[in-house]
Amino acid sequence: MTIKVISPNGGFLSGQFLIAMPGMGDPRFDKSLIFLCDHSEDGAMGLIVNKPIVETDFAEICDFLDIECAQERDVSVLYGGPVDTQKGLVLHSPEFHTSKSNELSTSAYSLTGTRDVIEALAQGVGPKSAFLAMGYAGWGAGQLESELQQNVWLVGTSDHDLIFGQEHDVKWEMALMQAGVDPRLLVPPAGHA
Repeated sequence: MTIKVISPNGGFLSGQFLIAMPGMGDPRFDKSLIFLCDHSEDGAMGLIVNKPIVETDFAEICDFLDIECAQERDVSVLYGGPVDTQKGLVLHSPEFHTSKSNELSTSAYSLTGTRDVIEALAQGVGPKSAFLAMGYAGWGAGQLESELQQNVWLVGTSDHDLIFGQEHDVKWEMALMQAGVDPRLLVPPAGHA
């Protein structure tokens, strides 16, 4: 089945979800839910929003960066994707802004990759909603479009609660259901003999 994608921003999918289809062949993206931060003719960049890094938490990140955590804050630390995994990016609600914050095209979210947002979160004065992603997912020009034609991804409408919610193990299924797909009916494609 081929799914036709119509986007409100001229065919580009910034601000939408990519929902990994079963059997995509790349274990790094198995059952991934990706928020597309940017998509243009030059390529795309997004963050996986449902794969927590269980080996570490926000307090440990602050300790590593020598930032004092004055307030206990439940900020998810997620595997954002396979590109540049040593770099942290904070996706957050737009009421918090620094000179280094990038307001995303949807203007409902901002992306900051500097220490100041982590310091603000640690002090309890940062954005209301946020998560820290280690790494990101990236596509070159035409690469994402090719994957969409191969039905590797389903496009869905992004949802604030799915982006920032803490129940990571059900986000993929919930995104599928919001897109009108019953995850129990999806089966990976059969191999070729």
